[in-house]
Amino acid sequence: MSAPLENRPAAAALSMLGAMAILGLIDNFIARIADTVGLWQFVALRAVLMAPLLILMARLGLGSLRPNNWIPVLGRAAALSTAMFLYFGALGLMTIAEALAGLFTSPIWVLLINTLVQRKPIGPWRILAVLIGFGGILLVLQPGANGFSPTLLMPVAAGFFYAISSIATRSWCAGESALSLLAANILVLGVLSALVQIGLGVAGAGDASYLARAWVWPVWDVVHLLVLQAAGSLAAVYMIIRAYQMDEPANVAVFEYSIMIFGPVFAWLLFGQLVGASQALGIACIAASGIVVAIRSR
Repeated sequence: MSAPLENRPAAAALSMLGAMAILGLIDNFIARIADTVGLWQFVALRAVLMAPLLILMARLGLGSLRPNNWIPVLGRAAALSTAMFLYFGALGLMTIAEALAGLFTSPIWVLLINTLVQRKPIGPWRILAVLIGFGGILLVLQPGANGFSPTLLMPVAAGFFYAISSIATRSWCAGESALSLLAANILVLGVLSALVQIGLGVAGAGDASYLARAWVWPVWDVVHLLVLQAAGSLAAVYMIIRAYQMDEPANVAVFEYSIMIFGPVFAWLLFGQLVGASQALGIACIAASGIVVAIRSR
């Protein structure tokens, strides 16, 4: 069993910033993919395309595909896979700024989990940060603008499960190779999405909506975007795992908020998608909240 990694804050920061730039670019294309294929087919095809790249990375000596301890690795993969299903589902239904705002409530969830479950003390600064972050969520998602929709809860729920996976990466899986964690996540995503897609087929689903669409073939119109997603996600998630293994989660989480700049900027450059003034303020509130939580958690 490999020894736990020593803290390397500079390397962790660079790894996380690079990952966020990649994801901020490629996640903008999920809305385009959603016009052709459904959520479960997208995730299943993404996993299939990632598999040979994973094997290549192992052959190049970037780590072992086999974990030292299956149970904690699969537990982390289950939490992260749930987060990704919710996040990818949200990206097909709302703007990237709205989806990211929900997902990046994860540091708030980390704080609440540490406080309520692990009984760690929380001071006034972090209580204030939680309130500011909650206000930011309301500004970005604007739940009363067009009536409440359950889809608004999807990215926030994704943030909750992402928080669990972030804690697990360091506390459960510190001695695991980044590649084994990535392989387990792709395995769980692929198997679960395939099972749901089969279930939709058996049930005779004909719903044209993104969340319940039957299998579509061929997919040549979006195959280049699927390849981009697979390769980009593989590189980015590997870099995220390495970042969390190289430093404390509270330190690393600060740099994750750069995606809230990268994502909307790429959306504007590629598709002319603008962020309103209230949403920009909400994004700033969520980012400030998470940064305060991370700094005070040290």
